[in-house]
Amino acid sequence: MNWKTFYALLARDGRVARRNLLPMLLQNLLQPLLFTFVFGRVMTASGMMPEAYKSMLLPGVMAISMMLAGVQAVAMPLITEFQFTREIEDRLLAPIEISWLAVEKITAGMIQATFAGLIVIPAAWLLMGSGVNLDFGHPLEFLVVALLVALFSATGGLALGCSVGQTQIGLMFSLVLAPMMMFGCAYYPWKALESFPILHIAVLINPLVYASEGLRGALVPQVPHMNTLVVIAALAFIDVALLYVGLKKFRQKAVS
Repeated sequence: MNWKTFYALLARDGRVARRNLLPMLLQNLLQPLLFTFVFGRVMTASGMMPEAYKSMLLPGVMAISMMLAGVQAVAMPLITEFQFTREIEDRLLAPIEISWLAVEKITAGMIQATFAGLIVIPAAWLLMGSGVNLDFGHPLEFLVVALLVALFSATGGLALGCSVGQTQIGLMFSLVLAPMMMFGCAYYPWKALESFPILHIAVLINPLVYASEGLRGALVPQVPHMNTLVVIAALAFIDVALLYVGLKKFRQKAVS
């Protein structure tokens, strides 16, 4: 491990992210915040949704924003660099082991995902107005869950970026990310699916379910949510699995 090279690569990605801060924010936050405004402000102000729905919705929107930010930060550049610009070849010449290049990508993705998740809290709070009751009384629980969600989004982006061709980007969003968001318990708690027994069990393969329920348990423990220990264990397992798959695929593409 060459820490100086690792830091230089990370600083370079950070500089690129800062130069594209506004497009990045619009790309990752626009859709979740639109959902927040429609469901958290319009629907509640009209009386079609209860006021308490705002507090339940916000952690789910945060989970979606973190997932999108991590995937966009890792998957999209990898698809471009491996298949179009071939910029990855310059990075492979750096004095650092190949797997650490992937770890640097994951680290950069985690930073962007964490930033996108944190900025959702004040932004959504402003959009939804009064009635959002968040509980910051469990900071350690929130920190652990947030880091695991950020790692999930970045390692998922690595696995997708090394598996999807540039002609399949549209399919990645329509067949992978869109179903994940709709059935990720972001806009409703997992408990709400009890009326649909098969779906209630089937969605457990969706990592976003654990991200949404974990953040919900850390920020709004007064609403129904999964057991936090179960969420942490599931996210840790998913992160390790995605990390293994992503590193393996990255090495295969790097040496091919």
